[in-house]
Amino acid sequence: MLNLDMEKYRLQMIKGLSELVAIPSVCSSSEQGMPFGRDCANALRFALKRASEMGLAVMNAGNYAGHAEYGAGSGIAAAVVHVDVVPAGSGWHTPPFELTQKGSILYGRGTADDKGAAIAALYALKALKDAGIAGRRRLRVIFGAGEELSSNDLKKYFEKEPLPDMCFTPDAEYGICNREKGILHVKLTDTCGETPAVTRFNAGTVVNAVPSAAEAQVRCTPGQYEKLKSLADKKGGFSVEAACGGAKVTSRGKAAHAMMPHEGINAASRLILLLSQVFTKNELGSFFTFLAERIGMETDGRSAGIAQSDKESGGLTLNLGLVSAADGSRSAGLDIRYPVTSDGESTLRTLQSAAGDYGLKTEVQLDNKPLYMPEGCGLVKILKDAYRSVTGKDAALYATGGGTYAREMHGRAVAFGPFFPEEPDRRLHNSDENIDINYYMLHAQVCLEAMYRMFTAE
Repeated sequence: MLNLDMEKYRLQMIKGLSELVAIPSVCSSSEQGMPFGRDCANALRFALKRASEMGLAVMNAGNYAGHAEYGAGSGIAAAVVHVDVVPAGSGWHTPPFELTQKGSILYGRGTADDKGAAIAALYALKALKDAGIAGRRRLRVIFGAGEELSSNDLKKYFEKEPLPDMCFTPDAEYGICNREKGILHVKLTDTCGETPAVTRFNAGTVVNAVPSAAEAQVRCTPGQYEKLKSLADKKGGFSVEAACGGAKVTSRGKAAHAMMPHEGINAASRLILLLSQVFTKNELGSFFTFLAERIGMETDGRSAGIAQSDKESGGLTLNLGLVSAADGSRSAGLDIRYPVTSDGESTLRTLQSAAGDYGLKTEVQLDNKPLYMPEGCGLVKILKDAYRSVTGKDAALYATGGGTYAREMHGRAVAFGPFFPEEPDRRLHNSDENIDINYYMLHAQVCLEAMYRMFTAE
């Protein structure tokens, strides 16, 4: 075990995290030289500037991604992190872009996903440099600036830089995630004209999160208005207000990451199902009828015909993340996570057929293939040994519906950390995102050990 203690960097790490959280690096419209917007570019520049101040070599690949580097040699090992975040959303009890400490808990957007891990990896690299540790290859922390978009940040980086020989991304949980489900993002659009009852509908901010709020403007008769009010009061979580020619209806739910949609309450689906109990199919139109009948509150794709499972990674998940209707146009965004032994093409064909029966058009916006790294490979052994040396426990192998940078590395990476099995919910992609500073420093120690072992492995 490496005889270096990350505790000596605790205050510096908290200060660095505070400064990074304060940059609201939500991906936005591209600007000249800033493909994911100004704030994401500023977050990446902050990380690289801090690394340069530490005496580390740095490289910025056009504000798509960049790296901090220590050591020499032809080979490369890396920890891969990201500095962009999902939108803040609502329901916070602390300012989302201000690091707030309450006891041992640090609140702020990005503390858990993934700015906390980015700062820990950077300071682990600094610790190895400060100690003068010699390695057998170069060691990098690679910072992406567009991960939450599932975008081309690393693809652009690897146009300029070689793939690492081995790496891990601390953007999941401990033990070792050697299986990642495939991810499909599909946009549904309506080609069948007007929806007489629903004039406006809005829900969701990103496709990979369960929407916690939804709102609709509807045309309705006095009788339909009263039925809406009665059902809404009976179910709870709804608000119905009279509006010109009809009503404004809002729905409240609970946000969650799209890889675990069953842990949330989908406000868009709740609202659509409420409307389907008041209006006929002709009044709703084919778009909302499809969402009510073939998706509803299901998170396994059963009614859409795409439910499936395998023993390696479990069942398919489906999240209705975005719904929009205005000025005669309607669209919905689906996030589908399919098992590692399955095939995105056949899943998509089934969904296209189901949507086509309602006259809806499907457009694939993302198809990330599954990742499956065997247990016996060298990288898995290195990470297992690192985890055991710090914690005294074995790192179990597991599968996830989450999508990490590991799948971008063509079989050379896995997700590893930063959260421990016994930790409570850190509310990733939700309000009040947070980390526990004590667990965070333990992660930093594991991260250091793992980076050291990759750096020095024969």
